[in-house]
Amino acid sequence: LGNASADISLLKRYCSFKNESDNGTFIQVPDKYCSFLFAKVQWADWLIGLVLLIISIICLCLCLFLLVKILQSLLKGTVKNIIFKVVNTDFPGMFKHLTPYLAILVGCILTILVQSSSIFTSTLTPLVGLGIITIERVYPFTIGSNIGTTITGIMAALTATSEKDLRNSLQIALCHTFFNIIGILIWFPIPFMRFPIPMAKKLGEITAKYRWFAVLYIVCSFFVIPLIVFGLSLAGWYVFGGVLGPIVLIIILIILINILQRYKPKFLPAPLRTWLWLPVPFRSLAFYDRCLFSKKCFQCKKKVHLMTNNENIHNNETYIGDIEESL
Repeated sequence: LGNASADISLLKRYCSFKNESDNGTFIQVPDKYCSFLFAKVQWADWLIGLVLLIISIICLCLCLFLLVKILQSLLKGTVKNIIFKVVNTDFPGMFKHLTPYLAILVGCILTILVQSSSIFTSTLTPLVGLGIITIERVYPFTIGSNIGTTITGIMAALTATSEKDLRNSLQIALCHTFFNIIGILIWFPIPFMRFPIPMAKKLGEITAKYRWFAVLYIVCSFFVIPLIVFGLSLAGWYVFGGVLGPIVLIIILIILINILQRYKPKFLPAPLRTWLWLPVPFRSLAFYDRCLFSKKCFQCKKKVHLMTNNENIHNNETYIGDIEESL
């Protein structure tokens, strides 16, 4: 491929050839197109890949939608109650704390059997939405799935033929395995450290109220933030630490203030006991929701600007309520 032209397609468009004579010289001429979707379309490889990606995403969403609808029609009444009790019931007595670890083992085994953590978690997600499995119970199932999916990499690494290839492939596969295991040891054994559960609940509540937040979360988490971090890493460690360091400190400070506001507000100065002193766009998603889906966006911005100039916090809160009622 290193010497190949950039215009040469990597797609195999013809599956059979025939010999034809050209001034006494036999040459192979394409005879039959291959039977795949874009064989006869003269598109660039990247365009075909993009179209297939879009089609696959649409099919995935459609399958998940139909899966939820089928489960909703099947898992009703007595069946739903039985499954709920069986899946979410803990072991009796002193063995109660072993139940999540059994769920981890089950998730690991099932993922190994289906050879895909995506299939396993995609099946569990609608069940959580239907209220059949609790978030607290699906959490160890998902963790077990993360371990089970590493077995596929180890099995693939064992197919290497030479000793050098086997060593290198096993190193990568074991890195994946130990990375997931270390993450589990950090975020699961100690109940206090199971932050993903309340975080998932909070994100679910926000998404249920503001549907566009799910798209924003995916774009930021999987595209924007990784690209920013990658770009800063290319600029060197000094730039990387100088930019991300203050941002991380600010995030930690905000988290600490939120915790103190909820549990020990008297430890904070009076202005920091609430976020009402901040402009509405900095403390509420409702502002963006109104601006995205309301025709009164500019009127909303004008009222919010007037509201933030008021020094009385109590009056600010009352005025916000008036704005929301008027919209």
